[in-house]
Amino acid sequence: MSLLAIGTVAFDAIETPFGKTDKILGGAATFIGLAASNFYKDINIVSVVGDDFPEDYIKMLQSHGVNTNGLQVKQGEKTFFWSGKYHNDMNSRDTLDTQLNVLENFDPIIPESYQDCKYLMLGNLAPAVQKTVIERMTNRPKLIVMDTMNFWMDIAMDELKETLKLIDVLSINDEEARQLSGEYSLVKAAQKILTMGPKYLVIKKGEHGALLFHGNEVFFAPALPLEDVFDPTGAGDTFAGGFIGYLAQTDDISFENMKRALIHGSALASFCVEKFGTERLVGLKSEEIDERIQDFIDLVQFDITLENSL
Repeated sequence: MSLLAIGTVAFDAIETPFGKTDKILGGAATFIGLAASNFYKDINIVSVVGDDFPEDYIKMLQSHGVNTNGLQVKQGEKTFFWSGKYHNDMNSRDTLDTQLNVLENFDPIIPESYQDCKYLMLGNLAPAVQKTVIERMTNRPKLIVMDTMNFWMDIAMDELKETLKLIDVLSINDEEARQLSGEYSLVKAAQKILTMGPKYLVIKKGEHGALLFHGNEVFFAPALPLEDVFDPTGAGDTFAGGFIGYLAQTDDISFENMKRALIHGSALASFCVEKFGTERLVGLKSEEIDERIQDFIDLVQFDITLENSL
């Protein structure tokens, strides 16, 4: 049984207070696949690139156990490209350039060999495309996780709400949760979003951690304090890859195990931001991940004795 990730495989050009890059490897499916590969080895991706996409990048993904049979290469066309500049707080950014290129008419073709999908990660794409992927699955996966963004809430809210009815877990940031729900309080926002279809909701708060909601249950995972954050690009997708990769490895979708998955996803995201693009994720060792997860455990673990108040 495989893990299937749908999303962009792309070029990014990034500028932060720590430096800038020319075109480097990016894209939601790229970060999801690399992150998930640390926990699970049967990973398939569906995406599209142009003939300008280097073969070396494809081989690198394959070397991490990512099956690229579903990666369409469009001859005579160019790969999706995004360029952005981060502000000093590293939380806000300006988009300098977006070139949809092959993504403009992307039709997600699901190879027959991918139809044993047990875990489906829908990376940030048009809600109509995400819905098409679900409908093209012969059998419904055990767990469907979806990412989206405020852009789709601005231009395709109706399609987004239709897709939300078909998924199990929604992963968005705090700003997006407020926009989707119309509520400022994240607790009220979560309650409203959980009536739209998802059984679980992850609200990412960047350097302030992440929240997991299910029914009346809430779990908070902190973000690890880091000395340097070089590039936040892809951190959310890396989180999602670590999250669903751990769930696929353990094959346990209980709320208790999702708490553990939240920590594993947060740990992977903390590596992603330490270098530009995918640089830190490539060659990441299991020992490093184990140490980072222990750092998270140490961050929140404490003993306390409750005494009867007078």
